[in-house]
Amino acid sequence: MRVAETAPVAVLEARSLFHDLETLPALVLAVSGGPDSVALMVLAARWRDALNKPPKLIAVTVDHGLRKESKGEAVAVAKLARKLKIAHRTLRWTGKKPATGLQQAAREARYRLLGEAAHKAHATHILTAHTLDDQAETVLIRMARGSGITGLGAMARSAAVPGDGAGNLVLLRPLLDLPKSRLVATV
Repeated sequence: MRVAETAPVAVLEARSLFHDLETLPALVLAVSGGPDSVALMVLAARWRDALNKPPKLIAVTVDHGLRKESKGEAVAVAKLARKLKIAHRTLRWTGKKPATGLQQAAREARYRLLGEAAHKAHATHILTAHTLDDQAETVLIRMARGSGITGLGAMARSAAVPGDGAGNLVLLRPLLDLPKSRLVATV
């Protein structure tokens, strides 16, 4: 049976998204405050609440300091995390920002900060809220850049965390097969 594109993610479906993570001691959730990452946090909390010995969940919001609204968004995430009984950290990208290549530098800073938070929490996995929509966008961007067949590969569900020189951290995208509309409906 096919699920409607606007149907919220059901509890049983949420369990299947995270089922292979039950034995881990801790998980870092990358939560920006947008609907995708808020849905990730809500779904992870529902999954955790159904387990006898769940992993500790730590929501991490990276404030790049590039927009006035980012501080308020981090505060809103912290408030929801408290309500869901999830630890929360706001990490700030400090220092000089580059005049060119800002998006790439912000991405590198985000993964560096998430990696530091994971190491402190003794977590080996960082979960992001990349969706099916993000997957399609990635392929289109690569096509627009003139990538060949081998460069058109989309995001993997599981990958090494960019910039983790030690190679100890796993980047996991449990929502990769879901359209953003379902996550919006969930929150």
